[in-house]
Amino acid sequence: MEAKKPKVLVIVGPTASGKTPLGVALAKRLGGEIISADSMQIYKHMSIGTAKVSLDEMQGVPHHLVDCVSPDEEFSVAKYKAAALEAIEAILSRGKLPIIIGGTGLYINSLSLPWDFQKKDSDEKIRWRLTAEAEVIGNKALYERLKSVDPVTAEIVHPNNLNRLIRALEIYELTGKPKSDFDEETKKHSVPYDYIILGLDWDRETLYERINRRVDRMIEEGLIEETKMLIERGYDWNLTAMKAIGYKELKAYLEGESSLAEAVTILKRDSRHYAKRQMTWFRKDKRIQWLKMDETRDLETQVEECLKLIRPQLVINESE
Repeated sequence: MEAKKPKVLVIVGPTASGKTPLGVALAKRLGGEIISADSMQIYKHMSIGTAKVSLDEMQGVPHHLVDCVSPDEEFSVAKYKAAALEAIEAILSRGKLPIIIGGTGLYINSLSLPWDFQKKDSDEKIRWRLTAEAEVIGNKALYERLKSVDPVTAEIVHPNNLNRLIRALEIYELTGKPKSDFDEETKKHSVPYDYIILGLDWDRETLYERINRRVDRMIEEGLIEETKMLIERGYDWNLTAMKAIGYKELKAYLEGESSLAEAVTILKRDSRHYAKRQMTWFRKDKRIQWLKMDETRDLETQVEECLKLIRPQLVINESE
């Protein structure tokens, strides 16, 4: 008889959906610790623009993978997976419930699906050459090359997603095998934990209003000053961290090429578009149990509704 896998609770949803307060409340109720699954909250010095959880908001609940990487440090999904698995094991060893919270679908899937990042080597020289080729011949030519050597991967990679195009071609050049072959192989691997995934579901109009209000708060709390500080510390606009929504939209304003009102309008628009992409990603995942959200119910009501969903799957020792 197969041993039962340890349980891991996951809370996903778009930006501004209320994941942080709900996650903290559940962690206090269930004796849990939180692991962030946000690709931008990992970066130090970037708190306002990433809506990073504050010490007050943590309410004493331990948080992992927040504020731990320099903005100029390279950080990959593979690195995230390794660090998150280490955190899960440490939390379980303390008899606590790991609770993963975030809106980066790639991070969530790297943990909860049998993805293996060890079997695909990398070669920086090949990446640089392919990048240089793209500048000369264009993304479309690389995409056509990918279609010829790995049509399965080409079906799921957008022609404008240069990073994924280059990675797939890099794997083929290094191994002589298409990336899709490795992807099929990883499906045979098992996942060491039983992931219970909750999704926060808002109607679009309400969510967009929440996003607009959040952007206004960010400006009031000092997003402009935070962005200036990052530039003054020498963090270049070309860094992945500086391309995060919340910072890149302010570049034109800080360089005198637009007004603050124009920059804020663009930031709100880009945030709404990002939320839409997040929901498109999560809607495809049939494992997610959706919790209908609205602003008429308080946090305690939301917590009770979450518990109703997960009680049949999770042996829990609730704190009074």
